[in-house]
Amino acid sequence: MTAVAWVAVVIVAVLVILAVGYLMSARNRRRHLQDRFGPEYERAVRESDSRKEAEQELLAREERHATLDIRPLDRQTREQYARKWTEVQERFVDAPGFAVTEADALVTAVMAERGYPTDEFEQRLSDLSVAHAATLDHYRKAHDVSSRAARQEATTEELRQAMVHYRALFQELLGDGADVPPNDHDDATDGYDGAPVNGHHADVRKAER
Repeated sequence: MTAVAWVAVVIVAVLVILAVGYLMSARNRRRHLQDRFGPEYERAVRESDSRKEAEQELLAREERHATLDIRPLDRQTREQYARKWTEVQERFVDAPGFAVTEADALVTAVMAERGYPTDEFEQRLSDLSVAHAATLDHYRKAHDVSSRAARQEATTEELRQAMVHYRALFQELLGDGADVPPNDHDDATDGYDGAPVNGHHADVRKAER
């Protein structure tokens, strides 16, 4: 075999190694993003022009999240927010639309307390998706109902479900990175005693089952 042929073989071998390395790196990156973002990964792919573009967007979210000063809540602050949630939940019986609006504001307040920027809703979703992808769809659905409630366009059942959705993210934000609060405060967010609301059942606890 001539020297030129040997050079060609070496070049081909190097290219094959590089190609294999690239494919393995892409596969590992994809697995990492799928594990971290869960259903949010597939949503990003559906909403992007290509899978590569979606993955670049998710990687950018990770990079931004790493620059944020996300911090756990101390025990006292968590208990204060748990009490506020109980008050909001109790007001649902008499004023469901107002309670849902309050729940939205309370979730936003907890986000800010944890260190998340809260100016734009879409940016909130992007930032939350990195560490709270499992409950992100709850937030989307609840926020949509809250927006319609402000225009008095949401039914009582939708408002009840919004409270369930808000509660999912609220509890995750409240408990992430901190000690579990006393049982009495955990129980305070378990749901209502079944009082009817405009002909509908207001037991949020049962709605979750």
